[in-house]
Amino acid sequence: MQANPGNAIGVFDSGVGGLTVVRALMERLPFENIVYFGDTARVPYGVKSVETISHYTREIAEFLLQKQVKMLIIACNTMAAVASQVVKDLSPMPVLDVIDAGALGAIAATHRKQVGIIGTPTTINSNAYARAIHQYEPDVRIFSQACPLFVPLVEEGWLDHPVTRLTAQEYLKPVLAQDVDTLVLGCTHYPLLKPLLQDVAGSGVKLVDSAEAMAEETAALLAELKLSNPQRNQPDYQFYVTDVPLRFQTIGERFLGRTLSNVHVVKW
Repeated sequence: MQANPGNAIGVFDSGVGGLTVVRALMERLPFENIVYFGDTARVPYGVKSVETISHYTREIAEFLLQKQVKMLIIACNTMAAVASQVVKDLSPMPVLDVIDAGALGAIAATHRKQVGIIGTPTTINSNAYARAIHQYEPDVRIFSQACPLFVPLVEEGWLDHPVTRLTAQEYLKPVLAQDVDTLVLGCTHYPLLKPLLQDVAGSGVKLVDSAEAMAEETAALLAELKLSNPQRNQPDYQFYVTDVPLRFQTIGERFLGRTLSNVHVVKW
C-alpha cells in the first residue's frame, strides 16, 4: 500500500501523555497533519497485563489505519515496551516508537556510556530501553529507576512544586550516584518536568526528551521515504479519545502547549 504524503501522521497513547510527542511534532514539522488517539477511558495501561495492552494497542492501530495515516507513532512507553511488534506486524505503513527514538537519542548524547533511564514501573520492568540501547551500542552501562509518583504530580500541575522537587531528588539519587552523563526521560509525562529534573541532575547530565527525539526521527524518516507533506497550508489536527475525564481539557492543553480543539469521543 502506497502512502500519500498529504495524509496525516497517526500518533497514539494510553491517555494524554502522548500530547508531548504531538507538541514536539507540531514544532518540528509545522505542515504535517496529525491524528491523535488517546485511550482515556482505559488508562492507566501500566497496571494491565501484556495480553490486555497488546489487545488495546491493536484496536487503536487498526482505528488509525482506517483514517488512512501515512505513518504510525507509538507515543506511549508502556505500549512500545510490550506491543510495538504487534503494531509492526499489523501495519502496512512505517511504525516508529518512543523507546527506539529515546534509545538513539541516548546513544547520541552520552560521552562516557553511562546512561540513566527513568520511567513508569512497567516500562522499567520491561527492560525495553536497555534492550533498545544495547541493540545499537552493547557496551553502554544502564541504570534504571522507576518513578511512579511523577505522572500524578505532572497531572496535578505541580511542575515546580517543593513536593515534586523532593520526589525527584529521592528518585534520582541512586542514578546520579552511578555518575551517569545522560538521563533518558522514559515517559511522555516527564518532558513537562524537564527544567526541574535538569536542576536536580545538574548541568553535567544531558537530558534526553523522547518526545523531541521522536520528532527528529519522524522528520528524518519522512524525508528519507519522500513522505513529507508538500502542502504549505494550515495543518489539520484531529484528536480522538475514548472518554472525556473531568480535567481532560486542562491537562491536555498543558501537555500540548496550546488550545485543544477538534476532540472527538470514540465509543468502542
